[in-house]
Amino acid sequence: MSRSPSLPDRPTLDLDSDMSPDERLAALRDHYSAILDVHDELSDQLDAARERRRGLREEVDQLQRENDALKTSSLYLATVEEVGDGEVVLKQHGNNQEVLTDVGGPLGDSLEAGDRVAINDSFAVQTVLDSEKDARAQAMEVVESPSVDYADIGGLEEQTREVREAVEAPLLDPEQFETVGISPPTGVLLHGPPGTGKTMLAKAVANQTDATFIKMAGSELVQKFIGEGARLVRDLFELAAEREPAIIFIDEIDAIASKRTESKTSGDAEVQRTMMQLLSEMDGFDQRGDISIIAATNRFDMLDRAILRPGRFDRLIEVPEPNAEGRHEILKIHTGRMNLADSVDLEALAEDTEGFTGAELESLATEAGMFAIRDERTEIRREDFDEAMAKISSEESAGTPIAFY
Repeated sequence: MSRSPSLPDRPTLDLDSDMSPDERLAALRDHYSAILDVHDELSDQLDAARERRRGLREEVDQLQRENDALKTSSLYLATVEEVGDGEVVLKQHGNNQEVLTDVGGPLGDSLEAGDRVAINDSFAVQTVLDSEKDARAQAMEVVESPSVDYADIGGLEEQTREVREAVEAPLLDPEQFETVGISPPTGVLLHGPPGTGKTMLAKAVANQTDATFIKMAGSELVQKFIGEGARLVRDLFELAAEREPAIIFIDEIDAIASKRTESKTSGDAEVQRTMMQLLSEMDGFDQRGDISIIAATNRFDMLDRAILRPGRFDRLIEVPEPNAEGRHEILKIHTGRMNLADSVDLEALAEDTEGFTGAELESLATEAGMFAIRDERTEIRREDFDEAMAKISSEESAGTPIAFY
């Protein structure tokens, strides 16, 4: 504990009767100056005391809030499973314990199956919580209308046509399918190496149809507690139903749809439960209205046969690495706004970048521009692309992740 600052000594005035008037005046001036110094010192101490009092008040307020929180009984999250006459069946989150508890009054009249509630240690319902869709949707990327267009995609004409037939046509012209007498494809699975444009294809379709684009990573559907992954899958399709027309894009679907094994671990069992819920939602496609499903994976060989059967993913579209013509188209897209020198032949550059994906070609263009900036140039030359190509190739061989801008 810090000590209080000591008070300054009080200045004294000694006036001798033998002093001349000038000496008396000088002594009075010195005394006045000493009084001013003491006043300034006391003012500084007063300001410091006020600041300390302010800090102590904030500390007291914080301790008071913590004390109030400690005195408050803990509440737990639960879901209303069934509603009866003055009774409800609750399932507590985390341990999936189900209990039957009494509830009455206005609170009991307002409860419905599926409501989220807060309960105390005695399983008494304390309050009804707001819908958790917004909180659960934090793991989802929701875009009202993506900015990606078909013009931003190069070298995937055949894949683009198939995706448009399977996703865009049913959303824009459903009567055509009714006239022909067939049902539209229920889902599209894009598979191929990383960086080949699978996500861009999905976004371009959503842009063309003005549909809400809901992106979800498969790894985000793998949850810690039993049943939470399946619930998140239900929420995903409920959110799409609220925002329809909508396109659900599940990236890295192999995280929840890999081949089932004989493993008895709780983690594998939970992943399989999540996949079963996804299959169930996909089987109910006809009842969901204007909702299309697109999934993507880099590991097609790992997927379970159940999710690949017709009726779930009717279109299996491979998105391979681009050929020379495709690389040329991609380079034209990514260098369209660049100030290229006459020495840059994009067709020849496309021939020299065999094995590059679309994402790597975008990184190549950016890196070439960075080399020009380092040399304080505004024009990008062929040697800039050659240096960028050497850098990307060396990073790949060394196992260093390439920085895709």
